[in-house]
Amino acid sequence: MGEQIKALRVACGASGGELARRCGISSSLLSRVERGLVSPSVETLNRIAQGLDVPLSRFFSDQRSRTDLSYVPAGQGIVVERIGAVADYRYELLGHLLSGNLFVEPYLVMLQPQAQPYTSFQHPGLKFLYLMSGSVSYRYGSKLLNLRRGDALLFDASALHGVEAIIEAPVSYLSIVFTLRD
Repeated sequence: MGEQIKALRVACGASGGELARRCGISSSLLSRVERGLVSPSVETLNRIAQGLDVPLSRFFSDQRSRTDLSYVPAGQGIVVERIGAVADYRYELLGHLLSGNLFVEPYLVMLQPQAQPYTSFQHPGLKFLYLMSGSVSYRYGSKLLNLRRGDALLFDASALHGVEAIIEAPVSYLSIVFTLRD
């Protein structure tokens, strides 16, 4: 149970002290629970569940026996249609899992020849980008980064972000979004 609590805390980007404050428990108690040194009371578990925004039952499921697997053969991802400003950004969903509290969306994104820069993406969670081809200027909040093939970014996706300029086409990148399920 302590391993699950720690994994959920790390997945949501919280430090032990931060989660302890959210839960109204001491940092030392949380640390001992995560390391399996103490068995927490139901009240403490409920506070931790609320602090992590997960149901209390999450701690009693056997996560080691989960068998979710998503296999997508090359070129057979699900194409997700985008409307509006990102209509010429081709999103190919590369997998999904149905259980657990961590929601992961891996996409292969290919900018079509008529694609226009778009810097107004903003959503909950973390995003990982890996540029596979081309070169772009990528906006993250007030920062502007020139990305080339092989460059990677990991960031909090709640800030405005996106391609500000296409420097060299064709552009393709792996985009993985991580969020906690409601």
